[in-house]
Amino acid sequence: MSVIGWIVLGLVAGFIGSKIVNSSGQGLLMDIVLGVVGAVVGGLIFSFFGASGITGFNIWSLIVAVIGSIVVLWLYHQMTGRRTL
Repeated sequence: MSVIGWIVLGLVAGFIGSKIVNSSGQGLLMDIVLGVVGAVVGGLIFSFFGASGITGFNIWSLIVAVIGSIVVLWLYHQMTGRRTL
């Protein structure tokens, strides 16, 4: 996937993940960063359990990235002391 694809997927996944975790976005740049990191984390989590991770720009990759961004956002809020869920 291209860099633009990762940014778009990260933006969407970060936005969805931030709405699920905290019901408010972290800002455009932070949503992109946490979404891309979440995509990588989600890919690693799914690969660890034997499933395929990020496979391109499709709905499965978005689901994996959103789950990863939820994990990353939860950890981020735990480290910064913000209230989650």
